Amino acid sequence: MSLFNTLMASAVALAPRALVRKISRRYIAGDTVADAIERVAALNAAGFAATVDVLGETTESLPQADATTREYLNVLEAIAREGLRANISVKPTALGLLLDEAHCERKFECLLDAAKAYSIFVRMDMEDASCTQREIDLLLRLKSRGYGNAGLVLQAYLKRTDADIASLLGAHENLRICKGIYVEDREHLVKNAWRDRRAINPHFLRHVASCFDGGTFVGVATHDEELVDEVTALARHRQVPPTAFEFQMLLGVHESLRDRLLKEGYAVRIYVPYGKDWYGYSMRRIKENPRIAGYLLRALLTR
Repeated sequence: MSLFNTLMASAVALAPRALVRKISRRYIAGDTVADAIERVAALNAAGFAATVDVLGETTESLPQADATTREYLNVLEAIAREGLRANISVKPTALGLLLDEAHCERKFECLLDAAKAYSIFVRMDMEDASCTQREIDLLLRLKSRGYGNAGLVLQAYLKRTDADIASLLGAHENLRICKGIYVEDREHLVKNAWRDRRAINPHFLRHVASCFDGGTFVGVATHDEELVDEVTALARHRQVPPTAFEFQMLLGVHESLRDRLLKEGYAVRIYVPYGKDWYGYSMRRIKENPRIAGYLLRALLTR
């Protein structure tokens, strides 16, 4: 992590909300479903798939979790109505995981039933280490009841991922591998991950290789160009077909890499968040990964 990125993260954290709002427009679609659908349609036209995320996590009440569920149902209906190449990404805490696990599970079932009717995939997003086991267990329970249109995210910076991935591999499975963005205690992290994110790369690559070996579709979620090149080299070496994986990137981040991968013939999916919690999302992203602050502020200064 460069000193520039760290300084930029600190600077943005102190910036006026108006400046943060200006920056956020690059990587948040807007406040409404219509805003998100418009951005997804533009991405589809340019050759990219998308995954839509409703901003807001760790809901404070079950009625709020119900409202988030209704919002996602609106997203699913809009994706289907417009014929878009998109799925949805859902944080279990936004559906009440930390308040009432059974209620959260019912909300997920509601979304999965609707998504199945539209032939849309649902990504269960991973959160901090305190939620990891609960979210793995939730996914496995749902899959045991026949919900094949759901998949999870695993974070390569966690020590436990080596063991977790074994129960989630399979020819009909779908995982996203990311480095991990939550601030965790060192005891949870692979060696040196707390001071150098490049230390995560060998673990990330190993998990992607496990997906390749197990016939599991994998979303490779990173903006690390060196790691991207290692993944493509691994795929070529193992003769993994391009239909077996895709690259996944955040809206507005490292667009030159995004465009390069698409031009080279790889599938690229863009994460498209929207909603009224734009400030909270912006601050979390910048705090959790100062590299994003570097990308965004460089882009802002060169516009």
